[in-house]
Amino acid sequence: MKFLKNYLERHQHWANRLLHLVGLPVTFVLPVIFLVDGNWQWALGAFLAGYALQFLGHAIEGNDAGEMIVVKKLLGKPYVAVAPSSKESKFDD
Repeated sequence: MKFLKNYLERHQHWANRLLHLVGLPVTFVLPVIFLVDGNWQWALGAFLAGYALQFLGHAIEGNDAGEMIVVKKLLGKPYVAVAPSSKESKFDD
C-alpha cells in the first residue's frame, strides 16, 4: 500500500499519468513481444521510447524519475521526489 501511495503522490499531473499509462506497456510489454518474434532492434526501440515517455511525464510533473533519484542519491546530488504544487506545471497554459 505504501508503494501505491508513493506512486500516486509522485504522479499527480494528468499528462504524467497519461504518459505512464502509455509508456509502461511500451517499456515492458512490447519489448517482450518483439523479442519473442525475434526482433531485438524493435524491442530495444520500444524499451527506450517507453522510458522516454515516462521521463517526459516526470519533466512535466516537475520531479525526478525514480531511476534518476537512485543515481542522484548515490552521487550525493539533490533530487526532487515530489514536486511542490505538482498538479500544475510549467507546461499548463
